[in-house]
Amino acid sequence: FFFGCPLKKLSLYHLEMPTRLHHNRKKRGHVCAGHGRVGKHRTHPGGRGNAGGMHHHRILMDKFHPGYFGKVGMRTFHLKRGTSYCPTVNIDRLWSMMPEGVYEKCKAGSELTPVLDVTKLGYFKVLGKGNLPSIPIVVKARYFSKDAEKKIKAAGGAVLLTA
Repeated sequence: FFFGCPLKKLSLYHLEMPTRLHHNRKKRGHVCAGHGRVGKHRTHPGGRGNAGGMHHHRILMDKFHPGYFGKVGMRTFHLKRGTSYCPTVNIDRLWSMMPEGVYEKCKAGSELTPVLDVTKLGYFKVLGKGNLPSIPIVVKARYFSKDAEKKIKAAGGAVLLTA
């Protein structure tokens, strides 16, 4: 009957605005209701949706949507997303990731060396920006840059690679 539309929704749609507020009320008695006699108010005179983008609507498409048609680049037949996912962290942020009080204990001269697994905190690679205090620390990560490894070892720490 209504092409799969539920009757409840259809009836609500028509009841939202009272008839007296419709702009069509002003045009009652005027034959063409503002749509003209010559061109006639037909259903979809320019086609439905984006029809005619290459033909009769070309000026609009070129003017307001340049580059809409055509292709760019190469196709990747079996695209695997996430293979290049590698969140990074710099060494100047390593101590701030430790629990509270660990830095103070180590600075005071504790025999124990803290171990920081950055993969559990969501980082895969450790980069070498910034400076480390000269307190030994063991850092676990999937990847390390050369500078990061050099600076961690210079502070007396160790670097552990995890899978």
